[in-house]
Amino acid sequence: MNDHVSTGTGIRLDELKADPYPIYERLRREEPVSWVPAANRHFVTRYKDALFVERNPQIFSSIEQQSMLERTIGPMMLRLDGPEHRRIRKVLESVLSARAVRDRWTQTYRSIVSRHVDGLAERGQADLMTDFCEPCAAECLAALLGLKNATGDDLVLWSKCVIEGSGNYADDPAIWRRNEAAFQRFDAELSEMCAFIKNNPDDSILSAMVNSDADLTFDEIRSNLLVTIGGGLNEPRDAIGTAVYGLLAHPDQRSMIESEDGLWGKVFEEAVRWISPVGMYPRQVTSTVELSGVTLEPGARIGVMIGSANRDEEIFTAGARFDIRRAKNQHLAFGGGVHYCLGVWASRTLVGGLVLPELFRRLPELSLSPSYPVTWEGWVFRGPASLPVEWRV
Repeated sequence: MNDHVSTGTGIRLDELKADPYPIYERLRREEPVSWVPAANRHFVTRYKDALFVERNPQIFSSIEQQSMLERTIGPMMLRLDGPEHRRIRKVLESVLSARAVRDRWTQTYRSIVSRHVDGLAERGQADLMTDFCEPCAAECLAALLGLKNATGDDLVLWSKCVIEGSGNYADDPAIWRRNEAAFQRFDAELSEMCAFIKNNPDDSILSAMVNSDADLTFDEIRSNLLVTIGGGLNEPRDAIGTAVYGLLAHPDQRSMIESEDGLWGKVFEEAVRWISPVGMYPRQVTSTVELSGVTLEPGARIGVMIGSANRDEEIFTAGARFDIRRAKNQHLAFGGGVHYCLGVWASRTLVGGLVLPELFRRLPELSLSPSYPVTWEGWVFRGPASLPVEWRV
């Protein structure tokens, strides 16, 4: 690396958690590949560099030594490359393809979404994140996974443990203790369901894994289900909240939605670009390479800062602005290479196809609460922590 004091030297994790975007903007401008000691890695903040990393896995490996995510849940597909990555990914593709989601899961999701909106309709006010986004996303995910013996609260807890553990760069021992206790219950419930589903196959992810010709071990099933719980609950939950906030905070764009059919997909894509639910992917350098004038040596750890790349001024005009009218929105919220998110069709269907139109149709005059603020947090994962809203009953 160049011999100078990095722009990222003084960056603190609590600053990133509170609001990473001013920091990202400064890094893109001053030092787009910047060493950040607090995170023990180089932050790659520009779109072109992030895309280059994603498209060159032979140089930027997903197999990171002492990976925080692997420490949390063990070896899994996101931290594999090559044939081993493809072996596991292929098992899941049949369940998560666009056709499978359309033919098998859309009606299941529709029923779950409708029931959760029913539970809100007569209340007139709610914290949308805790009262709707999280429990609705959790129930949809439980159905997709095939964890019939798990509750929505179970999935919320396990997802929180995955997210907190994989982002535990401060090495907080309390987080590791909570995770150990929570995952003991997960292991017991998973063992029970593996035995059941072996003799009672269905269309779920768990059934595909248990009954696959790939002969996945229990540990492989466990770790890959846990990583799916982490992202598969977090991403749609936060995408719903961000999209709702974006429309409520921009009445002109909400008016467009109400007057023109077929725009919900654009709302979803803009929401995940504007506030990317998964804000950072870790990678490790395998051979000497230069990015934006910085030489990275083998073993160097980097963070592909998707949250920053998706606001890069060179790609997105006024990238800090929520704007569903963007003619071109080639965001990287779902990745850009061999690790492209498998759950993209499930998320697009759930959020843009079902949840958003149902919420705005069923909750008349939906608006942000004037009494309570919207709060946000996170940088590895980011979304609304609370979203107080009200509507006419």
